Amino acid sequence: MSEVTALPLPRAVSDLPLSVGVEEEFLLVDTDTGVLVPLAGAVLGGVRSALDLQQEMTLYQVESATGVCLSMSEVREQLVAARRALAALAGPHGARIVATGTPVLGGVRPPPLAEADRYRTIAAEYGSLIDGLTICGCHVHIGIPDEDTGVLISNHLREWLPVLLAISANSPFTDGRDSGYASWRYLAWSPWPSAGAPPWFESAEDYHRCAGVLRTGGAALDPAMVYWDVRLSARHPTVELRVCDVAATVDEAVVLAALVRAIAVTALAGAPAQRVPDLLLRTALWRAARDGLDGAGIEPRSGRLVPAADMARALVDWTRPALRAAGDEDLVVDGVDRVLVDGTGAVRQRRAFRRRGSLADVVRMLAAQT
Repeated sequence: MSEVTALPLPRAVSDLPLSVGVEEEFLLVDTDTGVLVPLAGAVLGGVRSALDLQQEMTLYQVESATGVCLSMSEVREQLVAARRALAALAGPHGARIVATGTPVLGGVRPPPLAEADRYRTIAAEYGSLIDGLTICGCHVHIGIPDEDTGVLISNHLREWLPVLLAISANSPFTDGRDSGYASWRYLAWSPWPSAGAPPWFESAEDYHRCAGVLRTGGAALDPAMVYWDVRLSARHPTVELRVCDVAATVDEAVVLAALVRAIAVTALAGAPAQRVPDLLLRTALWRAARDGLDGAGIEPRSGRLVPAADMARALVDWTRPALRAAGDEDLVVDGVDRVLVDGTGAVRQRRAFRRRGSLADVVRMLAAQT
């Protein structure tokens, strides 16, 4: 690993924690068989809840979103409440929610879409790309005062995208087989023309110019279809990280949120951002999707192959002052150590399969830990 130096935080930065919000997507599976079931409309139909529970594009999926949070304890409380609420809503329909990036036992292609004109338009415009839409991610929003701040944070997040993907990797199985990847979700999503790592932006104006190129060419129909791994939110005053698989557990989701916020705070503290070349970053993301934390990753400052676990530790060290200022240091250090010892979500899925060679066992394990 080439050296990355943590900077002390200016008092003005450490005294004002950035707000954070988390969106989680889940699959609906039959309680008995573990096969995908298109019940999102029934599960969420007429629901009245203080929680933000939503349909996704396919009827195989449901989604939750926290409110604006200032502490990781708030994030955790809201994620637990949302997962419990969705599980309770799914139960009477003979379904369970599972937190995995891709369906272990598959479903029909193309997937059944939720009833909305927008989704029908997307299907008409992008054809068979919608076959790969039954995937689930974890999106972390960081509150920003203005778009130039969001671009600054985006440029800093770029360097760490492969590490965040490796830590979150939770989708080794797809449609009844092992994909050979720790995060098949990331590969399944990559054919979309507006997906992938964002460019390096010089300013908010430059961001909107690049996003406009996507829309002019038809690669995105509107700002909400700019699907970069980091983007300025089309609906909220936030910068949104989208690279991660849905976290296997609430605790892992909270660790991801704390790390993303710490990167943002470190950016505001004046740490220089590494301008990783697009080709190197694309290769590093592919490697992270394949190996997760088990194998080698591409160190973006040198381009060398290094143990992926070392890169995760380097991220913790680089953000340590921000983590400490927010009171999140122990949470993140313990959480990352736990993943390094027990394995990522992908490792645990494969471990569950090896016990008896049963994919149904994998689904049962996923439902339990969700």
